[in-house]
Amino acid sequence: MPRVKQRTDALRERGLASAMAVLAEEGVAGLTTRTVARRANASLPAIYEVFGDKAGLVREVFIEGFRLLADELAALNPTADPLADLRRLADAFRRFLLDHPVLAQVMFSRPFADFDPTTEEVRAGVKVRKVFVQHVRAAVDAGLLVGDPTDISLLFFVFVEGLAGAEGAQRLGGSRQSVDRRWRLGLDAFLAGFGPAQRRRA
Repeated sequence: MPRVKQRTDALRERGLASAMAVLAEEGVAGLTTRTVARRANASLPAIYEVFGDKAGLVREVFIEGFRLLADELAALNPTADPLADLRRLADAFRRFLLDHPVLAQVMFSRPFADFDPTTEEVRAGVKVRKVFVQHVRAAVDAGLLVGDPTDISLLFFVFVEGLAGAEGAQRLGGSRQSVDRRWRLGLDAFLAGFGPAQRRRA
């Protein structure tokens, strides 16, 4: 009698949830196929059957991270104030990165030598980029920012990611008050730098 295939949606979901939990609790070094199998109550061969290898497991975590981030950012409904919306977008992105520091590492720092995202995996971030472009374009259309929305949104994304990384490494100050003040200063300077006054100086 042929062996029943263990590659099921339920096992995939359980394996992915286990990988996310291991990452959050044990960090990058703790993520192995063996620890995930144990946590998922599955055999090691079953995990390999579903994910292929450790790189396949990391790939699923990478994609899931961008799915979670995209859902969180897409839930921010635009208002009549595009600049305030951009600040809310920055705050939501900041919160995600600080709440999920190890997941953010997998998404943006590539800490696993055996996982190098292909073009297909990089597409996982398309929805996130679209949210940024949508909010920046609203500010450009309203005359509040000047420039190409794609360029500005990419710079805004990198700017917020960098600030959140500095905050996570405790390089933005020792108190919540000083950290929040520096975030405000940074966002003020970024948005002012692309403001209409820059067009008059050109």
